[in-house]
Amino acid sequence: MTSTQIDWNNLGFSYLKTDLRYVSHWRGGAWDAGTLTDDHLVHISEGSTALHYGQQCFEGLKAYRCKDGSINLFRPDQNAARMQRSCARLLMPAVPTETFIEACRQVVLANEKYIPPYGSGGALYLRPYVIGVGDNLGVRSAPEFRFSVFCVPVGAYFKGGLSPANFTTSTFDRAAPQGTGAAKVGGNYAASLMPGHEAKERGFADCIYLDPLTHTKIEEVGAANFFAITRDGRLVTPKSPSILESITKYSLLDIARDRLGLTVEEGDVFIDRLDEYVEAGACGTAAVITPIGGIEHAGRFHVFHSETEVGPVTRRLYDELVGIQTGDVAPPEGWIVKVR
Repeated sequence: MTSTQIDWNNLGFSYLKTDLRYVSHWRGGAWDAGTLTDDHLVHISEGSTALHYGQQCFEGLKAYRCKDGSINLFRPDQNAARMQRSCARLLMPAVPTETFIEACRQVVLANEKYIPPYGSGGALYLRPYVIGVGDNLGVRSAPEFRFSVFCVPVGAYFKGGLSPANFTTSTFDRAAPQGTGAAKVGGNYAASLMPGHEAKERGFADCIYLDPLTHTKIEEVGAANFFAITRDGRLVTPKSPSILESITKYSLLDIARDRLGLTVEEGDVFIDRLDEYVEAGACGTAAVITPIGGIEHAGRFHVFHSETEVGPVTRRLYDELVGIQTGDVAPPEGWIVKVR
């Protein structure tokens, strides 16, 4: 499919081959200069650690077309830092922040025609990743590594965009209490495939994972972070060593505190105390913000603000965040990198 055949107003969250992607290799203790290639296939050794032992991590960020035609990257330095933490957890060489941002910039410019138009609600999603490659058999760190960035035009992650979705809690865990939950690694997502499928089979958007130690506290909403608004106007979000730290979530915490004047808190969000919250949502790069209409747990269904309407605080958070990303609202210092 070419860019001229894309229905910009009805983009989902699916793979679409674009023109060029960035590739760099780590050999002999250093990353090479990197290059753009039109080859979307990955050619690696059958013994690569990424295939057998899960030695890989990835990121997700977006580029946005602004009203004046310029292009915004939203907080790429934070994605670079999170990837560096993931690499450290899996004994992989870190990609320097400058290299990470430059790779993203090159990919955006090389695929500019795939950036959804301003006002369409879409964005150009970037998927950087690092994988262990090379001839290997034993359980050890790889002899070589590949860093790459590709891109895909996307719309809403959850069907319906900014409209409430319902979720159910899962008895499965996405990560162990002291495992890799805080790293953005493929194994966490592999663990989520079956419970997510079961939730969707029952008519829910996805499942909610509780803390793996006690199963009493909310941790994540599918592949997104959770937030809620209390009856007295506080924004609360879970804090746990097994949660992936969402750049979107921390951006929302800053926006809520500094621009909306809300008190923000990170801490325990107990699943049996949902009555304390009048609004709730899932947030992340892919989801942006998805309002949560209701949560099913232990045979009971709790509705927050509404199953059909977006809550007022959630709406304000969404408008401010998207406004910053698309250039309609002045950003905090350092949040936007202009690609062009």
